[in-house]
Amino acid sequence: MRILFLGDVMGRAGRRAISERLAGLRTKLKADLVVVNAENSSGGRGATAGHAQLILESGADCLTLGDHAFDQKDMMSFIDKEPRIVRPLNFARDAPGRGATIISDTRGRKALITQALGQVFMSRPYDDPFSALDAVLRAHPPGGMVQAVLVDIHAEATSEKMAVGHFCDGRASVVVGTHTHVPTADAQVLPRGTAYLSDAGMCGDYDSVIGMEKTEPMRRFITGMPRDRFTPAEGEATLSGVLVETDDKTGLAKNIQPVRDGGRLSQTHPA
Repeated sequence: MRILFLGDVMGRAGRRAISERLAGLRTKLKADLVVVNAENSSGGRGATAGHAQLILESGADCLTLGDHAFDQKDMMSFIDKEPRIVRPLNFARDAPGRGATIISDTRGRKALITQALGQVFMSRPYDDPFSALDAVLRAHPPGGMVQAVLVDIHAEATSEKMAVGHFCDGRASVVVGTHTHVPTADAQVLPRGTAYLSDAGMCGDYDSVIGMEKTEPMRRFITGMPRDRFTPAEGEATLSGVLVETDDKTGLAKNIQPVRDGGRLSQTHPA
């Protein structure tokens, strides 16, 4: 199975790039399954129902969210109606929606998509991501009832993301980090067969401060004083993520390659 995962969609620029280029990118990369993190697709904070639907209609098979999962209030009800959207497993006990879902690819093969929030440096304490993931992975071993398992670890600290990767090694097809919006250079297949990347980066304008128009973040760093609201940058977006190829029998990864399409970080597409 060829799985394309794209990092946090950032505002209007990210949505525009997804709507205009995702279908073509999917075809070019021969992706069987596309998963997109939609965490920041609506003004940089959460996703509205309409924006989530736009990303799905543009070629995504499943969306993950993050710590801003319910910043847009209509997602509270929409997520219960749309099984292709995953919020973090450990968000809150009574949160609406689901922390894991099973999606079929273009050939009918099944993949489990799940997400957890980190605890280190996050805005509020969340439940333990390791125990939350352990329960789901025990129930859905790759190569069994599902042919692949993807884990989105939405966290600040690279150390915590790496720990999750090794915790899931041999139990998931791919573990990929989101949330910090900067693509890392550590794409690898771990010793027991799990593809890993600390952060997929964002689908947004990289002439920015992690997707936000530069002026206000720079003012706050320089002066320590806020003046205006953060607003997403609206230049040409780079679609950032990874392409992972898995073995259907074992559910483990055969290879992982970074994807950077368009904008400032554009590179040659993997074969």
